[in-house]
Amino acid sequence: MTGRTMRADRAVSSPSPMPELYSKDILRLAAGLPHGDYIEGADASASRRSPVCGSEIAADVKLDADGRLSALAFRARACAMGQASASLLRRLGAGKTAAEIQATRVALADALAGRAGFDRCWPELSVFEAARAHSARHAAILLPYDAVLAALADLG
Repeated sequence: MTGRTMRADRAVSSPSPMPELYSKDILRLAAGLPHGDYIEGADASASRRSPVCGSEIAADVKLDADGRLSALAFRARACAMGQASASLLRRLGAGKTAAEIQATRVALADALAGRAGFDRCWPELSVFEAARAHSARHAAILLPYDAVLAALADLG
């Protein structure tokens, strides 16, 4: 019986299924973040910690001659959500400016809070749609953006 468990002589309904927070896609992304990743000769580095969950992410950034991100690296002591977010930003952030990273962070925060749709973000970020209902996870998802933006701010 799907969605039901037998207990003694009566059937007990299990709770309604919710969208899976830690989906296979989230876990795959989290597992894909290289451990101990760093950039030799990084232009800037910064670390940020979430007071909500205790996750910590350090970011290294390297810029090209036009001031666009040419490489990003992350070291994460974070939950799967933070690691998955860092993994996506590592892959999608190359070639972006600080302003584009900031705009994406704002759009993602708005989407997570339900103020806007995920269609305002990079399409790949819709993987975090199930996290809308889990506000305690939002800080971890945004943490890689905060670390990159802090590193970029250090460059002036």
